[in-house]
Amino acid sequence: MTNTSSHVELVTVPCLRDNYAFLVHNHTTGDTALIDAPEASPIAVELARRNWRLTDILLTHHHDDHVGGLAALRGDARVIGAKADAHRLPPLDLAVAEGDLLQICGQTTHVIDVPGHTVGHIAFHMPDAGFAFTGDSLMALGCGRLFEGTPAQMWESLQKLRALPGETQICSGHEYTESNARFAVSLDPDNPDLTLRMKAIETARAAGQPTVPSGLEDERRTNPFLRADDAGLKAHLGLQNLPDDEVFAQIRASKDKF
Repeated sequence: MTNTSSHVELVTVPCLRDNYAFLVHNHTTGDTALIDAPEASPIAVELARRNWRLTDILLTHHHDDHVGGLAALRGDARVIGAKADAHRLPPLDLAVAEGDLLQICGQTTHVIDVPGHTVGHIAFHMPDAGFAFTGDSLMALGCGRLFEGTPAQMWESLQKLRALPGETQICSGHEYTESNARFAVSLDPDNPDLTLRMKAIETARAAGQPTVPSGLEDERRTNPFLRADDAGLKAHLGLQNLPDDEVFAQIRASKDKF
């Protein structure tokens, strides 16, 4: 899957069983960035097919299904990851934290701290291109399991990402959308936007097409993990008297058992 925006091209690369990596390429400078490296082979094939050479590799978090292919791919590329997780990431050339600004493929790129799935998880936002690389924090109709962080941390992280411009494309790390959609419908069966999105997802997956990236505006309307403060959803779930982060915690716990 390929998108072109603001002089850069985005390519979604399926890896492993259900992971995604992303390539960003600037056709003017020739720079190419990789976001996450689940496995080397499919990424190397895509680079060779397009005659692109990696200049930067950005890592969202330390899990092996996001860094396992790095050693075979890094060459002389600059490897960038979270300073807070440098002790358990592959060797970094640049350790970053929230508020840092990077130049990646000619794009000013913001580092956002998004703990929850892991405590050192970060996201990368390219506002001019309209891309946000969110790893296993905000996902299409979902969010990552809380392996290390707390519900309050993840809820805060999701609010940061929700506040990005609505036209942002959310480039997340897995093809979980169809199962996430079934869960979302179980919570919110009368949401017309969700019903329409479910049909589009089923059509895309039946055709073998990725559902990632997804539009942030769609996520705001349909992703239950972004709507823990939505009065209508809280009332439907019978949770209207709970604080938003506790509503989020209950939604996440329900998904873990779904």
